[in-house]
Amino acid sequence: MKPKLEPRHNYYTLLKRVLIGSIVFLGLLCLYYGSSFAPHSPRSLGDSSSAIDPFFGGFILKEDEDEEKRSTEQLDFILPKTIPVCDMRYSELIPCLDRNLIYQLKWKPNLTLMEHYERHCPPPEGRYNCLVPPPVGYKVGVRFVPMMLICSHYGVPILTLLLEIQIPIRWPASRDEVWKVNIPHTHLAKEKSDQNWMVVNGDKINFPGGGTHFHDGADKYISSLARMLKFPQDKLNNGGHIRTVLDVGCGVASFGAYLLQHDIIAMSLAPNDVHENQIQFALERGIPSTLGVLGTKRLPYPSRSFELAHCSRCRIDWLQRDGILLLELDRLLRPGGYFAYSSPEAYAHDPENLKVWHSMHDLLKRMCWRVISKRDQTVIWAKSLSNSCYFKRAPETQPKLCSSGDNPDETWNVSMRACILLYSSQMHKAKGSSLLPWPQRLTAPPARLEEVGISSEEFQADTSIWHFRVNEYWNLMDSMVQHNTFRNIMDMNSKLGGFAAALNDKDVWVMNVAPVSASSKLKIIYDRGLIGTVHDWCESFSTYPRTFDLLHAWMVFSEILERGCSAGDLLIEIDRILRPEGFVIIRDKPPIIKYLQESLNTLRWDGWSTVVDPRIDSLSTSEERVLIARKKLWRTNFQLSS
Repeated sequence: MKPKLEPRHNYYTLLKRVLIGSIVFLGLLCLYYGSSFAPHSPRSLGDSSSAIDPFFGGFILKEDEDEEKRSTEQLDFILPKTIPVCDMRYSELIPCLDRNLIYQLKWKPNLTLMEHYERHCPPPEGRYNCLVPPPVGYKVGVRFVPMMLICSHYGVPILTLLLEIQIPIRWPASRDEVWKVNIPHTHLAKEKSDQNWMVVNGDKINFPGGGTHFHDGADKYISSLARMLKFPQDKLNNGGHIRTVLDVGCGVASFGAYLLQHDIIAMSLAPNDVHENQIQFALERGIPSTLGVLGTKRLPYPSRSFELAHCSRCRIDWLQRDGILLLELDRLLRPGGYFAYSSPEAYAHDPENLKVWHSMHDLLKRMCWRVISKRDQTVIWAKSLSNSCYFKRAPETQPKLCSSGDNPDETWNVSMRACILLYSSQMHKAKGSSLLPWPQRLTAPPARLEEVGISSEEFQADTSIWHFRVNEYWNLMDSMVQHNTFRNIMDMNSKLGGFAAALNDKDVWVMNVAPVSASSKLKIIYDRGLIGTVHDWCESFSTYPRTFDLLHAWMVFSEILERGCSAGDLLIEIDRILRPEGFVIIRDKPPIIKYLQESLNTLRWDGWSTVVDPRIDSLSTSEERVLIARKKLWRTNFQLSS
């Protein structure tokens, strides 16, 4: 069943009427303040330690002199008074996936191994310390820009009418259409015109739900996979036992988009290759997706994280380097996990494709995978449920088994291994992951908690605290947001995934980011039925500009400062990946929050913000303060003149 779309026409008709009424009111107000009868004495705010924001009612906290002094002593980072705006040619800059950097550094990547699509960050002295501008005409929600002067007093303008109506495309409508001006690239529509990837329709781009292998729509294709697996009622979620999926070579992520209505969440993965904007389109649509490639490094996900891996015409050479890419999928799949493969090698009968098929079938058999179903143009394999098959192989069988000292969850900048990882003794005995079906697994303590030293009681307490914290945050933003303001959310320090779990009743998805130092906990997030990745916040994140509607950062700035990294660089990175009119929730030490609040104007964020003292709970490690701020949509002089 397709997501229910909201009656947008009635909503915006009402909005226009409200705006017209506001104009009349402003005109009357102008007559009052522009006349000699209006009061002209300044308002006295008094000397209280805290004042009320006259527009939004939030508290403006006034720091005492001692705390200001301490903040100056503790913080060793200073933002300049102004930050330059990047040139317009950098409006889609991804600093650590910038192919121009490869040529500048005279690096010679192995193109066959896809090294040029892997992360390669600029050195500190080569970073772009500028604000990434939106494209010309960028649209985001209802926006107001100066249109005409209403009135003046003694020749001095005192009131300007702000009026320009733009209709936002929110989820779930965004699954099927986006503004063309936000991603002004139409080459994919032309190149994939026969495959129903996307269609240019006036000032919008539509997504019919097709793909290279499923021209008639992803929904029908998903049902066909469920029938091949003989799942009840042709539902691919199999009663909640299929929850997390890895879709490699995902295109514009329509497969992942249509999985959502089955309560399945996919990590849709594709490189920034010749189809360079495919993931950008997916994120603009509100579909969970990320940039990445099966190259030489492990994907930044923990072992045993996905129930299903999917490749539909993904153009990957699975047999290269002794099957190392299939072995990476083996690391990521849970016991008994499936690999759905739709490609000519699975059905074509010409000699070349038959040779690939036989070699692939033989390799996967030696890896203890078995064919579950083969029909039409698709084949589905299943992994072994335990280690028993591996121990029955002949001693010299390849691929070999990995050594016991190999950590399967170590992924950040770690090379792939051409070996088979054995299951833990717990998984081997259980012959599976022992996970409950979705949504029960979201709040049930998973078995792997023991591996990260967390008790069931601590897990449940963490879940409860985050429910309270998230309710607090939403209450603070209540007057500024609508029910569909947020879709793409990132938790920059995800811990056990409590923040994301508390948002389960909202129509959002969360990219949970585990810092490298806490990457072992990411497996718990996947065991809860959520998704995420490992990242080092001393570097730029692998995503396009203007990707997320909300960023949550708990003690992220404190952590990078302790490591000697730049808070200023992180602020510029946050500005890059946050959409205009998007929000940040930053929870950190008071001096850091004070610094960040003072930096908002430097970032051109002269919109709404509030700072509060949160309730102390058992997760608080020190005194904390919360800053919630909204990014403003700003334009360059070039854009305004255009």
